Amino acid sequence: MPASKDIDRSLLIEGLGKGLRIIELFSDDHPRLTATEAGVLSGLTRTAARRYLVSLVHYGYADTDGKHYWLLPSILRLGQSYLEAARLPRLVRPFLQRLSMQTGETANLSVLDGHEIVYLERSNSPRVVSIGFHPGARTPAHVVSPGFAILATLDRPKLDAWIAAHDFSRFTADTITELAAFRDKVSAARQLGYSYVNQYIDVGLGGIAAALFDRHGHCVGAVSMTFQLQRYPEEAALTQLLPALQDVVKVLREVI
Repeated sequence: MPASKDIDRSLLIEGLGKGLRIIELFSDDHPRLTATEAGVLSGLTRTAARRYLVSLVHYGYADTDGKHYWLLPSILRLGQSYLEAARLPRLVRPFLQRLSMQTGETANLSVLDGHEIVYLERSNSPRVVSIGFHPGARTPAHVVSPGFAILATLDRPKLDAWIAAHDFSRFTADTITELAAFRDKVSAARQLGYSYVNQYIDVGLGGIAAALFDRHGHCVGAVSMTFQLQRYPEEAALTQLLPALQDVVKVLREVI
């Protein structure tokens, strides 16, 4: 599919784009919106924003009490359609299952979407209790191992632009929020071919990831594992988990 800059804009349905913009307004900070608030956040007039909100209610994607609007679970069908139809998760699934069975830990496939890591596929640990992120989960890229692994594949100008626009929020005492330290971490991931994180998003949890490339050498995501540091301190993670993870991404490069 051509990049958006190459598309003939006369073919675009501007209303669809504005409607999607309204949907994207809802978040942890804005779980409920009035038409006025939606208009301000989207750059639309209150009247236009209200029409989109009312349309979402009509089609079953939102609800309202007459003043505030909020999304309904049915909105998840939009994302689920991608997860069910996308080629990449289906190709990677059996390899994640093998990795999980081999190591006894949960394995994930994720991609970078703007400034967030989106988890697309997961193979649960064979143990009763497994940890990690479920398909559809989104996390800031600077606090999880796939973020560093994928960002390490960007060239310098793209990485600089990404860093300049990113919000380096702190989640734990170990979260990297200093730009110089973040650049060093990305550089280390580039040199090593993998990324290891220690309690950046949750106390007691670590993660390891390697970028996933297709046969043309393009990064298409990352394969990662999240684990309890008590069970896998850094040396144990690098010796017991990393080799199996690297074998998977190596084999997948010939498949994707």
